[in-house]
Amino acid sequence: MTVVKIDTSAQAAAGKHQDSLTKPQGSLGRLEDIACWFAARQGKAVPDMLRAHICVFAGDHGVVEEGVSAFPSVVTAEMLKNFAAGGAAINVLAKQHGASLSVVDVGVQSDVSTVEGVVHAKVRMGTGNITKESAMTEWDYWQAVSVGEEQAEQAIADGANVLIAGDMGIGNTTASAALICELALLTPEQVVGRGTGVDDASYQLKVTAVRRALQRAQHTPSKDAMRELGGLEIAAMAGFYRASARLGVPVLLDGFISAAAALAAITWDARIAGWMLATHVSQEKGHALALNALGLEPLLDMEMRLGEGSGAALILPLLQSAIALHRDMATFDSAGVSDKK
Repeated sequence: MTVVKIDTSAQAAAGKHQDSLTKPQGSLGRLEDIACWFAARQGKAVPDMLRAHICVFAGDHGVVEEGVSAFPSVVTAEMLKNFAAGGAAINVLAKQHGASLSVVDVGVQSDVSTVEGVVHAKVRMGTGNITKESAMTEWDYWQAVSVGEEQAEQAIADGANVLIAGDMGIGNTTASAALICELALLTPEQVVGRGTGVDDASYQLKVTAVRRALQRAQHTPSKDAMRELGGLEIAAMAGFYRASARLGVPVLLDGFISAAAALAAITWDARIAGWMLATHVSQEKGHALALNALGLEPLLDMEMRLGEGSGAALILPLLQSAIALHRDMATFDSAGVSDKK
C-alpha cells in the first residue's frame, strides 16, 4: 500500500515560524510541537484549523458468552440507537466542538436496520467466540476493513482534515486485549483490564478467555491477528486508519480499542503510525503499553475508559488552540517587538 510521506520540510519551517512569534522560544511547550506536527502532515508551515469527523463503529463479540462483560450484548444495539438519537457522550462532544459524526453498524448482533441515522454496513451479526474459533473469516475481515476505509474516504471527500474512530461493542475490550497481547508481545496479566467495570470473578474469566484465545491462535502471523482475535468494528477502525494514511489525513487515537486497531493497522505498513496522534491514556491496564508499542506518547491522562472516541474528541479544543496560536500570534517583526536572545 501507499502511505503519504510526512513533510519534514514543512515541519522545519513551522518550527522556524514558532521561533519568530512574540514569546520566549519553547514557552508554549507541547502546544508548539502539536502545531508543527500538523504542519508536517498538512504540508504547510502554517497549518489550517481542524475540521474533524468522528466515526463510531459498532459490532458484537462472541466471547461475551464466556462471562467477560458486565453488560449483555443487547446493550450494543441499544447504545447504537442512543447514538442515533444524539444522547451519548460522543454526541455531546461532537456537537460542542463542531465535529461531524457518523455511526456505523459493522457487526451488531441485533437487527438495527430500521434505526435511522445509522450507516448500515453490517458484515455479519457479531464475531465468533475467540476462545474457540476465529473471530472472522477471511472474507468477513476484509469486508470490515473495507467499511472503515470507505468511511474515511467519504469523510475526507467531505472536507475533514482530521479523523477520529470511535467504538461500541460489548466484549470489545477482551478482543482488544488479546490483539494487544499478540501484537505487542505482552501477557494477559499485563494487558487485561476491567473494561466496563467487571467484578473480580468476571475479571478472572476475562484473563482466562484472553489466555485461551492466544493459545488457540498461537503461531498466527501478525497480519492475521485481527482475523483470529479481533472484532468487526476493530477491523473497520484499522481500515479507517489505513485509508487516512493513504490519503494523507491524520487520525486522533482514542483509548484501548483504538490502540488495538492501530497495532493491527501497522502490520500492513509501519509508516501508518506516523499519521497517528495519541490523545490520552485510559484507565484500561494495557493502554499505555500498547501506545508504547506504537511509539506514541499520549497528551493527557484524564482517567477515562468510555471509548466511543470520547477522549480524542475531548482534546480537539486543545489542538485547535495550538494551531490558532501558531497561525494568529504576531511575529517579533510584525509587532515591532525586539527579539533579544
